[in-house]
Amino acid sequence: MAFDRILVPTDGSEYTKPAIMKAIELAKMAGGKITALYVLDQTVLTNMPMDTAVMNVYKTLEKEGQEAVDFVLNTAKENGVEAELSIKEGTPVKVILEESSNYDIIVMGTLGRTGMSKLLMGSVAERVVRAASCPVMVVRAPEVN
Repeated sequence: MAFDRILVPTDGSEYTKPAIMKAIELAKMAGGKITALYVLDQTVLTNMPMDTAVMNVYKTLEKEGQEAVDFVLNTAKENGVEAELSIKEGTPVKVILEESSNYDIIVMGTLGRTGMSKLLMGSVAERVVRAASCPVMVVRAPEVN
């Protein structure tokens, strides 16, 4: 199986960096292309009234997203791998699953959710592994202290 189209979901956290490096390594070996995906998580915004504070949160998320995908693009470029970016709105699991049919493989880390957020959302990686339309490689990050 050729891995020409590689999807790399990122949330900009340290937890996703080992997966990004693994995706770049895979793309180099296979001559593939990487798409860095950042999902603007609407669940953060749904329970808030649309006012200036929410718009500021949204802008911060947008900025984080841009930084997250820029890290992938720059690292890929440094390694001679073709990469493009995709920023979408929605819930991470749903968006990643919708995108999965367009790719040969998804390479992802365990997104950096902690505490209550992880408890409520479950593991994004686990849910993607169960329902994706293509193979999924999950790269565990070393424990971040």
